Amino acid sequence: MKRYVIEFGMGVDFHGQDVTRAAEKAVLDAISKSCLCGLEEILGISNLNEDVDVNVTLAVTIPEDVDEERIKACLPIGRKRIKVVKGGLSIPGLFIPDFGDKDSNIEAALACVEVGIL
Repeated sequence: MKRYVIEFGMGVDFHGQDVTRAAEKAVLDAISKSCLCGLEEILGISNLNEDVDVNVTLAVTIPEDVDEERIKACLPIGRKRIKVVKGGLSIPGLFIPDFGDKDSNIEAALACVEVGIL
């Protein structure tokens, strides 16, 4: 794969302690910073779902809790691959059960989104 774009994002789940939600926000943050018009206008790619690879690496505190299908749903194009590694950040916040909290932790995730072509 020849990489066309590499972008980073951060996401935080302030309430609910959901590492997947934090990861979704990180991916959405990353992809909101890029416009891939060059794939079509410069490279002439017409099928963005078959000719484009999108690789996402996520760093979260509990990698095994990430729902990869929810992450893939955040990506509008491409052949999608998700890799989850140990990282991220969990830090004490507020415990407010009415907000869905299981404890007082705030979960933060980092995402690296790579868009490439073969």
